[in-house]
Amino acid sequence: MQRDQSFARMSRRNFLRSAAALPVVTAAPYIITSRAQAQRGPGLKIFMHWDMDGDAGIFTREQAWYWEPGVREGMREEIHELFTASVNSGTAAALEAGVTELIVCDTHHGGGNLIPDKLLKDKRVTYDLKSTGMQDGKLRWMPGLDETVQALMLPGHHAKSGTKESFLPHTWTRDNWVDFRINGQSVGEIGIETCFAGHWNIPLIYVQGDAAACEETRRQFPGTVTTCVKWAKNAELAEGVDPQLGHEETAAGIRQAIARLRTGKIFRPYKPTLPMTVTVQMTTVEIANKAAARPGVRRIDDHTVEARVARQCDIVKWLLGTGLDMKI
Repeated sequence: MQRDQSFARMSRRNFLRSAAALPVVTAAPYIITSRAQAQRGPGLKIFMHWDMDGDAGIFTREQAWYWEPGVREGMREEIHELFTASVNSGTAAALEAGVTELIVCDTHHGGGNLIPDKLLKDKRVTYDLKSTGMQDGKLRWMPGLDETVQALMLPGHHAKSGTKESFLPHTWTRDNWVDFRINGQSVGEIGIETCFAGHWNIPLIYVQGDAAACEETRRQFPGTVTTCVKWAKNAELAEGVDPQLGHEETAAGIRQAIARLRTGKIFRPYKPTLPMTVTVQMTTVEIANKAAARPGVRRIDDHTVEARVARQCDIVKWLLGTGLDMKI
């Protein structure tokens, strides 16, 4: 990607100036229908789904995947402090921008990365400390994401598996999936999560991550506000702005996205044509064999399986059991 190559040659100061100047392509907006607005109520409810790989101040594999063998002592505590501060900054920005109800969900490694006692306390904020939880007596992924939510935000996200010049590129799992396609379109976690939200007509309005993640977002979801806080030196090492400046830039992006939403116009949710054809290429034959044994899954070749999916919210349930009405 030519733009990413230019990032690699920039000084930190020039990087900031250039990132702020990146053009945002505006998609054709539409007005929320009166029926949808009635369901969502008079306030502004946002679902903020935080990953860590793309967050400000995370520059090494050791920081992002602190649970791996050989990581230096104290890394877990250090990163939890940094991540909690980042989430607090983004949360405060959303509230300052007029959000009346905010759900903050920790999705990195399934959650458990936030320090509860140090989170910003506000009655408008609900924290999901794990990426799965109970709602209406049932276990589900991204609890609280439903027809009452007006927009989705994905801070701390990363580019999809196989993306060149990106930091820690992967799709859902670092070791199992080479490529994930919805109706022929290759997507990463940004696309998967936006598709899941599309079941309730919820659009993606904001992404924060490295240069490659922001480029992926702009290409697949034009009009989404992005904040680039770093660029890859290689797949396991990045450089970028310091954490405090990254938090400030992220807060500014969050405020910009919400300001656009409050105009009364939003961008179309990602709703692939149903039934969706979901195709996943695996890293090994053994992993593909296991996936092919699941009900309704068709084998395409040695490494690839496929299924027809009836709802956007079932985007990964056919393969992982993750989605709505999960087994307890």
